[in-house]
Amino acid sequence: MTSLSATMRSATIFMSLLALPGCFDSEAPPGAQVVDAAPALDAVTIMTFNVQNLFDNVDDPGKDDKAYLPIDAKQSATHIAECNEIEVASWRNECLTLDWSDAAIDHKLTVLAEAIKQVNDGRGADIIAFQEVENVAILNRLRDEYLADSGYLPAILIEGSDDRGIDVAFLSRLPVIGAPRLHPLILEDFPDRVSDTRGVLEATFELPDSSLLTGFVVHFPAPFHPTEMRIAAYEHLSDLRDALPDKHYAFAAGDFNTTHTEDSRQGLLERLVRPFWTVAHDQCDCPGTYYYAQDDSWSFLDMILFSSARGENTTWKIRADSVQIANRIAAQVSDAGRPLRYDAARQVGVSDHWPMVVVLKFNKISGLK
Repeated sequence: MTSLSATMRSATIFMSLLALPGCFDSEAPPGAQVVDAAPALDAVTIMTFNVQNLFDNVDDPGKDDKAYLPIDAKQSATHIAECNEIEVASWRNECLTLDWSDAAIDHKLTVLAEAIKQVNDGRGADIIAFQEVENVAILNRLRDEYLADSGYLPAILIEGSDDRGIDVAFLSRLPVIGAPRLHPLILEDFPDRVSDTRGVLEATFELPDSSLLTGFVVHFPAPFHPTEMRIAAYEHLSDLRDALPDKHYAFAAGDFNTTHTEDSRQGLLERLVRPFWTVAHDQCDCPGTYYYAQDDSWSFLDMILFSSARGENTTWKIRADSVQIANRIAAQVSDAGRPLRYDAARQVGVSDHWPMVVVLKFNKISGLK
């Protein structure tokens, strides 16, 4: 768990305004800055980003991170035997042959930083919700060495119980109020699958007008798990939102692992989300953040949800023309125009997910302090 100092709580916030309508064009020039930004106190930018296996290369006892080691550390008979027990061929080969070297980590962090810095005139979103991060050390390395000019406070990550050791996390320029909490996902009907789940990380941020914004970063059970597990996760999230004080604004961001096919058949968003949250991508003419080659379909696995403060004249809202898929860095996009997953051997790609970005806009300029 990341400690939060008084310095964090009193940090001066210098906000930037995201100002580009529509979706990003994946054919934009490599390295082009997506956003022209200007200093503002009336806007907060939020990004969600599944960074696809952001691991260090040190064995973490108690976690199944043996695929993410340098090749020299994979030569023992014990390691080879453990890898050969993996049933999925691609995962087995990764365990045996992936060279997660210092050079691979450096390249991975470099391209992640480039993807993040394509918003807010190279500074990155004001709050980033991450998924698939091994530990706070690797995320703080991204912050300290590759995003050093972005002004992020120390990373927020609380270790969960996922067998592989992947966690959810935040980076933010906004000061954090109180201690973040990790809420485990309780699945009484699926006790044998709990080890393949992540909890919901909650942190409350101070907005420029001193209002409070509580963020929840999620990574729901994968699509191969039963739909009932994701239903339980949506209900868990709603319960957490309902428990907040009425004056708190709230957002939930992350990998909800709800495919277009599942949502079409089960109506999960219509039943479990839209009655309680504003769904950001409802305001974006975008195909999705994740592409399934097996059935040639796009899905919004990655979403940002927003809920206004209750019982008062609210002032912070999603700016309708701000919802974006951030995919203009050349390394993010395959020749077919799809997310290009990271390949350490060839040092190509960034992640198999595209990040999503929204702007929360303050609508009463005269009320700013």
